[in-house]
Amino acid sequence: MASITYARPVTEPSTTPISPAHTTTAALTWQGGRLYRQGVPHRILSGALHYFRVHPDLWRDRIRRLADLGLNTVDTYVPWNFHQPHADRAPRFDGWRDLERFVRTVDEEGLDVVLRPGPYICAEWSNGGLPSWLTGRDVALRSSDPAFTTPVGRWFDELIPRLAALQACAGGPVVAVQVENEFGSFGDDQAYLRWNRRALIARGIRELLFTADGPTELMLDGGTLPGTLTAVTLGSKPDAARELLAARRPAEPFVVAEFWNGWFDHWGERHHVREVESAVGTLRGILADGGSVSIYMAHGGTNFGLWAGANEDQGRLQPVVTSYDSDAPIAEDGGLTAKFFAVREALGAHGPLRSPARLPTLAPARVPLAHRADLLAGLRSASAPASTSTGARPATFEQLGLDAGMVLHTAHPRIPAGEHRLLLTDVRDRALVFVDGALLGVADPGAPQLPLHGTGAVVRLEVLVENLGRVNYGPGIGGHKGLLGPVLVDRRIVHGWDSTPVALQEWSTAELSEAVRGGPATTDAGFAVATVQVDSPADTFLALPGSSRGLVWVNGFLLGRYWEIGPQVTLYCPAPLLRAGENTVTVLELERLGGILELRDRPELGPPQEYVEEFD
Repeated sequence: MASITYARPVTEPSTTPISPAHTTTAALTWQGGRLYRQGVPHRILSGALHYFRVHPDLWRDRIRRLADLGLNTVDTYVPWNFHQPHADRAPRFDGWRDLERFVRTVDEEGLDVVLRPGPYICAEWSNGGLPSWLTGRDVALRSSDPAFTTPVGRWFDELIPRLAALQACAGGPVVAVQVENEFGSFGDDQAYLRWNRRALIARGIRELLFTADGPTELMLDGGTLPGTLTAVTLGSKPDAARELLAARRPAEPFVVAEFWNGWFDHWGERHHVREVESAVGTLRGILADGGSVSIYMAHGGTNFGLWAGANEDQGRLQPVVTSYDSDAPIAEDGGLTAKFFAVREALGAHGPLRSPARLPTLAPARVPLAHRADLLAGLRSASAPASTSTGARPATFEQLGLDAGMVLHTAHPRIPAGEHRLLLTDVRDRALVFVDGALLGVADPGAPQLPLHGTGAVVRLEVLVENLGRVNYGPGIGGHKGLLGPVLVDRRIVHGWDSTPVALQEWSTAELSEAVRGGPATTDAGFAVATVQVDSPADTFLALPGSSRGLVWVNGFLLGRYWEIGPQVTLYCPAPLLRAGENTVTVLELERLGGILELRDRPELGPPQEYVEEFD
């Protein structure tokens, strides 16, 4: 382990290693299967930490915890849709989106930075980081089609020069930049990969470029480029990956761009964990013989708001939970786990820790929820004007310019007397159906039809469609949301829809307050408010016993989704979202409000299940 460097070296190089990189000014080079930083033997000991999943006031704390873990590098993705959710507005790089501030903070803490700008990032992030305004155009995603590369080029025009100014060759901490992301798991358009690489270089990237793919011939054939360092992503079997790379790229060092030491969770499944011994054993195998690694995740953070993505299993949507704890060495709330100390030992780190094992938490408490407004009345009062369609299909999320949230569709069909079948032919992802204000039932792709009793009268038919997360991996990326097919009463198509977008993720505090005043509560669903008194802000974990599913705001900030099907029970509320004195917690319950908000001092992420699929 003597060759590990835990801070950026200041030693002047005595030799210049040979590297097939695009520039000789790069801080990281390689020769003879070894990696060098400015001529000094080096290993990348990195940890994934996503600025978009951590409150900005906690960035420095989490970066220091990565340094305490024994790492010398921080790696982060850059989600395009987080910076530019609307096509007609310039990308934002302020506040939570101040990527440059995050990178400078890493620099101030003495660590290097690896950047992964995509434009596709996966990351269990909504739409894999691609904006829905782009994927809604049905372009050939992640391809050399100019309909895709042209808007990506405009995004890179805004993003890449900011990153280039922070490179090591310019005195900054950025030492490597990834070309696309695991492209070999998606396609084989080599022209697109070459375009992506040229786009980075043309906009000023001079540091090490690399690709990252699963360690199989198929994935490496599709995702690698000549003259660009090949890294792999894996959760187990590092020796097999090392042998495969050595056979294909004998002069290159062994670099694992993602080591999955834990895993994420889906709603309705169990909480994934990975045993410490299993994770550390694989890590030691990666580090053997000078290997470099990025621990994914070193600190997972939280899918705040509605940014959690989804996967698909044979057409079945698997939405990702709000927590992105990922059983990482540094827990969602920053706590140092048993895995943290075992990984630290494996990395050879010594000395005192600068960070406490846990940050302070509020004392446990139970606070009543006051049910203030009916569900539909509240949504209508705070939402944009409806879009009217005389055709057979209501407007989709994409047609309404809506990325996340809900759409309320309204029509007025005449229902003949007797028993009928209401069928939502293609609903994405889940819909509450109301007839004359009364809940008829819940429909989803697995149960798309509901029984409907008619009297011969015209009824007010309302369908509230919820987007549970855009697919972030595989061929389903870019799929549309909403009612994608017609609504039928038996065989008859319902026409004449008004479609009201409910942009929950973009609601201002004033719009949220308007929803709470929307109308008296007449059902078990709707808007409720709890007032929480705080002497000194600290972390807390919110639970809603007895409630079914919905969303939680803290002082106007959308914390995320809760759902009784689990596994996640508590929502992490970081201290910076609270203030001394009175705090307002607003709940949008979609089906059944429990009436109590609990503040807990420990997270509850659900019954554990050791994740073995990637690690056996």
